[in-house]
Amino acid sequence: MSTDVDEVPEGAPGGRGRTSAAGSALEKSLRVLEAVAAPGGPHRLTDVATAAAVPKSSTFRILASLVEQGFVRQEAESRYGVGARLRGLAALVGGGEPPSIGRILGELRENTGQTVHLALHSGETITYIRKLESDQPFRTASRVGMRMPLHTTAIGKSILAHLPADEVRDLIAATGLPRRTPRTLTNARALHAQLAEVRARGYALDDEENEPTIRCIGAAILGPSGRPVGGVSITTVTFLVSREEIEAYAPALRAATEALTPLL
Repeated sequence: MSTDVDEVPEGAPGGRGRTSAAGSALEKSLRVLEAVAAPGGPHRLTDVATAAAVPKSSTFRILASLVEQGFVRQEAESRYGVGARLRGLAALVGGGEPPSIGRILGELRENTGQTVHLALHSGETITYIRKLESDQPFRTASRVGMRMPLHTTAIGKSILAHLPADEVRDLIAATGLPRRTPRTLTNARALHAQLAEVRARGYALDDEENEPTIRCIGAAILGPSGRPVGGVSITTVTFLVSREEIEAYAPALRAATEALTPLL
């Protein structure tokens, strides 16, 4: 009988309570997750299966579930990397991510006086993993762990702008462009035109497209392969900061994303 399904009685010598010689379903999933998170990623399916000591077919099923849940992201050529939910979980362990990330975001907040977000890309959404509130007498509805659409947010649009055009078309076909406010872009041609502008100037704007009265500027953080892994945004309210004023923060924003690149 295959060792992938042979049961080992709980408490048997050498068994340690495991349900099979290759480990329980949970143990296999954790080993696959560890293999994905190993340095040098994103990793090929075959390499993940070998490192995790899990059959390739089982590894594929586990990865599909982890991708769906946002713990792993699937890249081109059947490669797998760390997803936003896993990064977000890591940020919560031991009081957060490395201090240098917090310092960079803190300096951006201090220099602009506005709320700062850090989000990571996961499939069809972004996930906020850090939020530094401003001292302004208002609060936005965003929170750490919240998942948001790509087409309505400044971070999301900056990410879309750095994805291949066919991948953006596939995302739009899969999710549509649901309206969140009267200013949300719901026309694919108009969105593609705006993404071209984002690439040219290096940042994106959310001008009340995700939430009424909220205005944001965002820029992508690119990984070693040039694919966006996440982004940073500066958020304010329309009645305090004009579009021209928030666009003046672009150099500081781009400097922050460049400083964060080697840390994510």
